[in-house]
Amino acid sequence: MKKVRWFICLIVFIFPMYILVGPVYAFGPSSPTIYQGIDVSGWQENINYTQVAESGIQIVYMKASEGSNFVDPYFEQNYTNAKANGLKVGFYHYLTARSQQEAVVEANFFVSTIAGKMPDCRLAMDFESFGSLSIEEINQIGLTFVRTVENLSGKEVVIYSDTSNASSVFGGELTSYPLWVAQYEVEEPTPNGNWDSWVGWQYTDLGEIEGINGYVDRDEFTEEIFLNTSSEIPLPENTNKPTAGKTMEIIIQRGDTLTELAIKYNTTVARLVEMNNIANPNLIYAGATLIVPSGETAMDSDGNSTSGQTIYIVQRGDTLDQIAAEFGTTAIAIAKENNIRNINLIYVGQRLIIPTNRYDLNHIIYKIQYGDTLYSISRRYGVSIATIVRLNRIKNPNLIYAGQTLRI
Repeated sequence: MKKVRWFICLIVFIFPMYILVGPVYAFGPSSPTIYQGIDVSGWQENINYTQVAESGIQIVYMKASEGSNFVDPYFEQNYTNAKANGLKVGFYHYLTARSQQEAVVEANFFVSTIAGKMPDCRLAMDFESFGSLSIEEINQIGLTFVRTVENLSGKEVVIYSDTSNASSVFGGELTSYPLWVAQYEVEEPTPNGNWDSWVGWQYTDLGEIEGINGYVDRDEFTEEIFLNTSSEIPLPENTNKPTAGKTMEIIIQRGDTLTELAIKYNTTVARLVEMNNIANPNLIYAGATLIVPSGETAMDSDGNSTSGQTIYIVQRGDTLDQIAAEFGTTAIAIAKENNIRNINLIYVGQRLIIPTNRYDLNHIIYKIQYGDTLYSISRRYGVSIATIVRLNRIKNPNLIYAGQTLRI
């Protein structure tokens, strides 16, 4: 009887606690098998994928595009070399849309950029800079983007998000898509209340891998990150296609890149490659002729669609106070514009929208690092050295200083 009374008392004690606290949901990998991965972009520049594969990496996610007209300058190179070394590849797009209409445009641009390629992993949406959008608008834009990408590509999609946004921003139908979560300095990702498992976990941005100079994001992935079928991405039907009387020949100038020319002539790198049978998109020659679309309105942004705003890339050692002082604004204003909850927590490589009316609108602001050259910076951002020199009124292109800021 004493044991029975003790058991009853235990139930009476615990049950109210369960009512008060509620159930605790587990949050872990979607399946037990874990694959080691990295995600890369132009920041890593030239990568030795032979060494990367030998180091135990199995999956490489690579940035393909951003906004409505920026192709990562190392995308083609990353894809070709990663595939050649037997690595599984995935593509991601950095979404900057501020309306559902812009989301459709960016989805078309993303799919046209990766058209003709054969990814092994789900196509990823990276939507993390929201400006003054409401939560409802963010979810509408995100859902429009992923649905359009699915329809155009015929491929499955994954949502990339940090734990904070996964918990307090994303919701509704977006949570029906698998989650690739970013959370650092923890033994395992913490529950977010919207997803009960993850298919990808980005656990550090300070990874070190043989074959890559500097830091790289490290990830773990599960079986569910893979596509059901690995086949070629189709070219969207509404992509500009050359027709009789609607193309012209131009002469490639020294310093030109396909990315820059694609923006200028309102087309995509993938389309220029197809039109001109280019074997290596990173290798074009001054003086050679190039077939481009004609009769279209040229795009006028420099790789981002955030009209009327300055974009700053966070460098190691930066603080919001320092950045704010440089641009004549406040840390609080920057935090509000970028939905930053902790003004003491920003990340190297993070893109910040600077709320300012200074003269350098519509450009990325880059702080020169030790070892940088105008050539390396131009390759990173897919613009010509001549453009950087002209924008920044540089008298001697061979003489730049660490700490100096450039408009890109």
